[in-house]
Amino acid sequence: MAMHPLEEAVKVKGSHEFTRSELVGILSFRLRRMSPAEAKKAIGGWVEEGLLEEREGKLVVRLEALEMEGSGERLLGEMISHIAHSLGWSELEVVEGIRGLKKRYGNLDERILAYLFGMEKGVDMSRFRERLEV
Repeated sequence: MAMHPLEEAVKVKGSHEFTRSELVGILSFRLRRMSPAEAKKAIGGWVEEGLLEEREGKLVVRLEALEMEGSGERLLGEMISHIAHSLGWSELEVVEGIRGLKKRYGNLDERILAYLFGMEKGVDMSRFRERLEV
């Protein structure tokens, strides 16, 4: 099952506190999940979502927020990875495509938007269908 990039970063470092440059380095060079520019953008998004908190110049992963996002976030992450892999895109490009759908369809659940985006791009999303209907 796909792990959230922040969970992976915590595992790599063995701590849930990072400097911004350290987290960018882990996400882009150690884990090879995204480019440095994508990592910086993702970190900004995670701060907005409340998954990361800025404290005294450090970024602190809010483990309870990550767990709350838990299964839904994992499913979304799996779908994003699947779409990216199928299309040969970066995960960030897929996320931006999903955001574009959000503008078109309004405030639908991101998992549904990801599913629709994958379908629209011709990706076989059948393996996610049953998990979405929960």
